Amino acid sequence: EIGMITPPVGLNVFVIKNVAYKYVSTAQIFAGVIPFLLADLVVVILTIAFPAAVLFLPGLL
Repeated sequence: EIGMITPPVGLNVFVIKNVAYKYVSTAQIFAGVIPFLLADLVVVILTIAFPAAVLFLPGLL
């Protein structure tokens, strides 16, 4: 997801730009994506910091 919303690719951003080209600019869309990018980065950092949380399987205790 991070690769789909960040430049230079930003495919999702450019799809939204083509759908709503009359209402918003590309800069506004990239600005609106920043909170989602930060949330994705937090998830990546937590996954790296605590890999046991990702590998935890409740039924196998």
